[in-house]
Amino acid sequence: MALHLLHLSRGLHAKLVAPLITISKHILFYSVSHTFHQTLSLPPQCHSPPHPSLPQFLQLLKRVSHSSSPASESITLLDDSGFQANRDLICSAIWELREEWKAAFVAFNWGNCYDDEKVCNLMIWVLGTHAKFSTAWSIIGDMHRSSISTRQAMLIMIDRYAAANNATKAIQTFNFMEKFRLALDQEAFYALLTSLCKHENVEEAEEFMLANKKLFPLQTEGFNIILNGWCNITTDIFEAKRVWREMSKYCITPDATSYSHMISCFSKIGNLFDSLRLYDEMKRRGLIPTIEVYNSLVYVLTRENCLKEAIKVVDKMKEEGLQPYSATFNSMIRPLCEVGKLAEARIILNTMLEENLRPTIETYHAFLEVTDYEGTLEFLSKMKGSGLGPNEDSFLIILAKFLKLKQHANAMKMWMEMKKCNVVPSCMHYKTMVEGLVTCRWFIKARDFYEEMISNGCSEDPKLRMIFQKELVDSGDKGKQNVKKVTSY
Repeated sequence: MALHLLHLSRGLHAKLVAPLITISKHILFYSVSHTFHQTLSLPPQCHSPPHPSLPQFLQLLKRVSHSSSPASESITLLDDSGFQANRDLICSAIWELREEWKAAFVAFNWGNCYDDEKVCNLMIWVLGTHAKFSTAWSIIGDMHRSSISTRQAMLIMIDRYAAANNATKAIQTFNFMEKFRLALDQEAFYALLTSLCKHENVEEAEEFMLANKKLFPLQTEGFNIILNGWCNITTDIFEAKRVWREMSKYCITPDATSYSHMISCFSKIGNLFDSLRLYDEMKRRGLIPTIEVYNSLVYVLTRENCLKEAIKVVDKMKEEGLQPYSATFNSMIRPLCEVGKLAEARIILNTMLEENLRPTIETYHAFLEVTDYEGTLEFLSKMKGSGLGPNEDSFLIILAKFLKLKQHANAMKMWMEMKKCNVVPSCMHYKTMVEGLVTCRWFIKARDFYEEMISNGCSEDPKLRMIFQKELVDSGDKGKQNVKKVTSY
């Protein structure tokens, strides 16, 4: 089969040099190579059941956090509130208030949770996410003095520094682990590399890995983390190919994961020939392709107008004992929607349903990006019926689509639909509407949305403010000109 597909791809050579495009993050096929590293991308949770009095407690915390009263008075107010400072309530409150770090930190301090490792880790993640690193370090210091393990807390700090695009601080934190009597072992080393790559600091991760090859000998797993960064985070095929050559230089043998990353990268840029070439090479070396490899082949075949061959790959998966899942069908639906082949995409969706596979929110988003007004309503209804939203991202996609098409009336209707779906507009929704309405030259309505955006606590946009001021001046000048014309008669 692989040789047949290679022969087929040669006839498509003109399409193989298609320009690099950005594929939606919703259909990234791979995560990092080690399951431990995956946990760093997720906030630590205490897995507490919802507390019955949580809504009232959250309201009180928000009110206290916005008060100008001293911290001691805030604590006294919480002490006199009748709420009991138990672990479940505090943990749930911190999680629900993860977007409002001040209120979350009030709950943490009131609950006096410095002796609870999981609660501390969650609070550190929240603070790091909001770049409140000094406060986070103070919690780690208290944990260390109380003889509570700070290993996971330090790894969280590394990840949050990387997320803040501060690779230097992330590396310094790794080196600082020894101060807390924590072993700088290979697991922590790979966790650092993974965090750096995940947040697009791939070059820094690669440099650090090579600079420390005496302490941490170069292995396939380390190179796979770097490959994952170039292939699936930044989608830089030139750097990925360079690292592939570096592996050979250091006598590092690629494994199935290495091939998976490279095939994924070639797939995403529409390079059918090299995707199939590496797949064939895998088979010759006795490596077993994973379901992610097949998903990549399905995607690139569909994108390069070889839908029948993509379906044959799905059949091949079944023959080899691999069960296609939602991402497999999304790998066909997404590229079909991107080129406007909605009829074919609907057929794949129906096939997916016939095989008792549930569409994911990514499935519906692929359709929402390209359907007309009636089609958009149809898929919003399907999402509601399947319990998959719609969510904030769904309406960002819809609003951006209609405003790009200068269908401002449909965008306005969808704004009302968003409220019907109980989706609270975020600052990004407001900004998308304002910028789109300005482009459509609906300045009055755009100004109304802008003022509502500011009143809801969103930051002012200097560029938009200047546009409104200029339009106000221009409309005033036009009015004066019209007056002069009338009086001259």
